[in-house]
Amino acid sequence: MTKQKPKILLIDDEEEFISTLAERLELRGYTCKTAEDGESGLRMIEEQNFDITVIDLMMPGMSGLETLRQIKIISDELPVILLTGHGSTKDGLEGMSIGASDFLMKPIDINVLLEKINIALGLE
Repeated sequence: MTKQKPKILLIDDEEEFISTLAERLELRGYTCKTAEDGESGLRMIEEQNFDITVIDLMMPGMSGLETLRQIKIISDELPVILLTGHGSTKDGLEGMSIGASDFLMKPIDINVLLEKINIALGLE
């Protein structure tokens, strides 16, 4: 029997980016859901179980850091990886202090992201 791949929630306001990322992860056997803002991502977390969440730091409305804070209130155990294309290392480090597992700069390397996901889930 094969072990089921993790279920990932991707939260990013760049629709093309997250649909492409979800597709690339699904080709590798992962199950992905996407949300285009922090509010809808939080609703999804309240309604279903995810193994890990990947969040963009810079989003209109609720920022990635605020989304992270709210996720930690809902489910402190849910690992979160932050992505930033415009943010800074300072934002990533702040995210880590709030409880993010890691942060990556965009454009991301899919293999690096997979490695970070596996580390955050204790699979590596």
